[in-house]
Amino acid sequence: MAFGRSSRKKRPVEPVTLKILVAGGFGVGKTTLVGAVSEIRPLRTEERLSEAGRPVDDLAGVEAKTTTTVAMDFGRITLREDLVLYLFGTPGQDRFWFLWDELAQGSLGAVVLADTRRLEDCFAAVDYFERRAIPFTVAVNCFEGADEFPVETVQAALDLDPEVPVLMCDARDRGSVRDVLVGVVEHAVAREERVREPVVT
Repeated sequence: MAFGRSSRKKRPVEPVTLKILVAGGFGVGKTTLVGAVSEIRPLRTEERLSEAGRPVDDLAGVEAKTTTTVAMDFGRITLREDLVLYLFGTPGQDRFWFLWDELAQGSLGAVVLADTRRLEDCFAAVDYFERRAIPFTVAVNCFEGADEFPVETVQAALDLDPEVPVLMCDARDRGSVRDVLVGVVEHAVAREERVREPVVT
């Protein structure tokens, strides 16, 4: 009797798909972050800034910006064979915040992208996720020429709970962004496990 290699092929793994939001202030680099890491051509809903929007768009610190996201950015990254993240970048301007509730539906967690030159611009995003108990990490986008601050200083300035991770990143760099996304997933999973732990009386 002849024995040969089994002709059975390994069954493909059905990946778990998770939804992650990318939020933060206007011009902080959300569209750049999604585009840097997405393995598909990212969906963008950018429009040119207009004269009509000048009274409501605060361009302080981002004077060179000519476009803005008006609905969302969308991208996808495979972290492992069995784990895929769908990324949804939120619009940063106040007048588009009504879209956030829709985008937040079913999300595992979020990245709040911050710029130390305009740290107050991410207060609204931090508040949004805290109020809805959505796990999030703060990723400080290290812009050229921006002052660098220790993690503890950023945590204190944003009045974050000690458990909220603060990471430094470059929103243009795929590896840096990937590390941030891994951090979000790990933080969300760890938080879920803490919630499930039985209460000892």
